[in-house]
Amino acid sequence: QEMEVVQSKEWYMAAYARDGLPSSDHLKLRTVSISLAVDSIPENHVAIQILWISVDPYLRSRMTGIPGFAAWVGIQVIGKPKAGENVFISAAAGGVGMIAGRLAKIKGCRVIGSTGSDDKVRLLKEEFGFDDAFNYKKETDVDAALSKYFPNGIDIYFENVGGKTLEAVLNHVNTYARIPLCGMISQYNKVWTEREGVRNLLNMVGKEVHMQGFMLRSYFHRFGEFATEMGGYLKEQKLSSKLKINKGIESFLDSMASLFTSSNSGKVVIQV
Repeated sequence: QEMEVVQSKEWYMAAYARDGLPSSDHLKLRTVSISLAVDSIPENHVAIQILWISVDPYLRSRMTGIPGFAAWVGIQVIGKPKAGENVFISAAAGGVGMIAGRLAKIKGCRVIGSTGSDDKVRLLKEEFGFDDAFNYKKETDVDAALSKYFPNGIDIYFENVGGKTLEAVLNHVNTYARIPLCGMISQYNKVWTEREGVRNLLNMVGKEVHMQGFMLRSYFHRFGEFATEMGGYLKEQKLSSKLKINKGIESFLDSMASLFTSSNSGKVVIQV
């Protein structure tokens, strides 16, 4: 059998990115040769051709899933939404936030999202059915914004941001509020000594708030339930998604940076 050798491009980590956005100093692109001969592939391994790459914020933490599944676990499993409840989604125009908000709407909740541009505000309201949304770069006092958009308090907060946003939310939670912790993107690019503390955690005691972090690996046993429920919503056209498609593996670094600079809408993927 003639051995087939192919050239493959790959990004590798040349240096730890301990704070700030990863740059070309940390991630570098190289071309390597890979043999596709059967006897060159280790036992119990397969060789695959990658056509699409998912770009997600969790990749940043690996330098120091599945968006729909994360949204479902946070809203359905931890949030336990009830019709008429008030739901706040931060980073609402991201791949997870959009679906989380849409799921809450399907459950009959009133949903408000925060995002980083007026265009994204329109997207959330017009395409994803959010009841309202605000641009946190214009309404910079998050506490005041939450007073405006949640006069009756917050029942579920889907946490994607952390820091000052979480602190503001805790001033507006209702009794028995639920806070699924999906991520804290405002803190990922900071060393732990520079991360923002939350000063009003005591509010959770009097309001009997349930706050829970989650990792998808702990919920894979419920993936079938998720797939069945979400498949039904898709067939009924109650749910849609939005992709930001970048072309070529060379775009990975810029694609990663877009997650932290509010320059993307929806799920970021790379078409190799």
